Amino acid sequence: MGKDLATVVSVPDDRTTYRQKVRRCLDVFAQMLDQRAFSDRDDMTGLEIELNLIDEAARPAMRNAEVLDRLGDPLFQTELGQFNIELNAPPRSIAGHGLADYENDLLESLGRAAEKTDCGLVMIGMLPTLTADHLVLENLSANERYRRLNDEMAGARGERFDLDIRGIERLRSASDSIAPEAACTSVQFHLQVPPDRFDRFWNASQAIAGVQVAIGANSPFLHGRRLWAETRIALFQQATDTRPEELKAQGVRPRVWFGERWITSVFDLFEENVRFFAPLLPFLEDEDPIEVLAAGGVPRLGELRLHNGTVYRWNRPVYDVMDGRPHLRVENRVLPSGPTVIDLLANAAFYFGLVRQLAEEERPIWSRLSFAAARENFHAGAVGGIEATVFWPGLGEVPVAELVRSVLLPKAYAGLDRYGVAPAVRDRLLAVVDERCRLGRNGASWQTEAVREGERRGLSRSEALHSMLLRYSELHRTNDPVHTWPEG
Repeated sequence: MGKDLATVVSVPDDRTTYRQKVRRCLDVFAQMLDQRAFSDRDDMTGLEIELNLIDEAARPAMRNAEVLDRLGDPLFQTELGQFNIELNAPPRSIAGHGLADYENDLLESLGRAAEKTDCGLVMIGMLPTLTADHLVLENLSANERYRRLNDEMAGARGERFDLDIRGIERLRSASDSIAPEAACTSVQFHLQVPPDRFDRFWNASQAIAGVQVAIGANSPFLHGRRLWAETRIALFQQATDTRPEELKAQGVRPRVWFGERWITSVFDLFEENVRFFAPLLPFLEDEDPIEVLAAGGVPRLGELRLHNGTVYRWNRPVYDVMDGRPHLRVENRVLPSGPTVIDLLANAAFYFGLVRQLAEEERPIWSRLSFAAARENFHAGAVGGIEATVFWPGLGEVPVAELVRSVLLPKAYAGLDRYGVAPAVRDRLLAVVDERCRLGRNGASWQTEAVREGERRGLSRSEALHSMLLRYSELHRTNDPVHTWPEG
């Protein structure tokens, strides 16, 4: 969920006034772009990692308030479900040993957290031992903003949220709340981008989203069913869909949205969010952004940021202010959490390097790849995972693992060189991606094989899922990449 939701301090006002304030913020944002008021740094990054809490039997532990109180660490924050918490790594440049420093800091934070709580902390796309009985309104975190968001989304929907996910098996379910969304645990990569190049980095991020989700898939099970390799994508889309059938038929956009076109400016994204999506949390702040800008200050644009945080693009534009200077970031949201810290950092290195290289090529990939094809690749990658076939200009339909090894990894190497990443760090992390693709083994395929092996031994599906998760929890603490984990 968007961090800007946590900044709400005032009471809700009427929606007309809120809409007017959002549009005023959008006008000020446009002025700031015209005045070149933004930082032009292009090497700062950030990571957010969502975690699941489990008990000794690998069941979800509804104890995040207690765990956060024990930790007393501002790097750990609440998340939507009582069995979720989030770890935020301090932002940094990835030049030199920045990615290795991320790895060391994350391992240290997770190790420190494990010592202070008797809950297991697991990085996984979706907790396979979750049941529908766990994903109910009563198990949302004890934070008023989550209840308010649920009330607004359920009210906009006007009926139950229906789930119908067709994969290897099929899951049909329904909920009166957005609680099923809490099953989706992800990692977000943040990349600060100069405004005049934002469109190139966002377009590049969209172009590779299908590849990212395919090789990083880690969510094959939900409610005991084997569905997509990255079922989290389908669940997030359906569990937050505020449109009744009539609005779907009219072409109203969903709030979890891939988008529908390449962009030419970051303004395109914020303007679309304001134009296409009704406000969910109409909270007003006291700031007058026009007066602040006129006085030479930097406006918070609180209403625009809050509204932007309730439109769940897979690559989201972010406006923020740091050290008194506004900046823009691409927030890449397509990947699941885990399986290990080194897997996560390998995915980060691949993303940061590949996007940088694609964004700076003379003939950009989005001039040769249709947006519809990028969207279809995203669906194919989520369904098929590392065994997926995607479309790529000049190659046509190609196995995603082959595309990564032959075309995209060399570009990721070149992009990391542009950032000044130390060669030893670059080589170690990208080798993880290469081996994962060579062997065809990622988190989703390991989970699937482990459950299949348990069922061969006579375990029921539920027993096999519990056994798999206990083994997963043990192995993921080693920080050995998932492609090296023993089978079964």
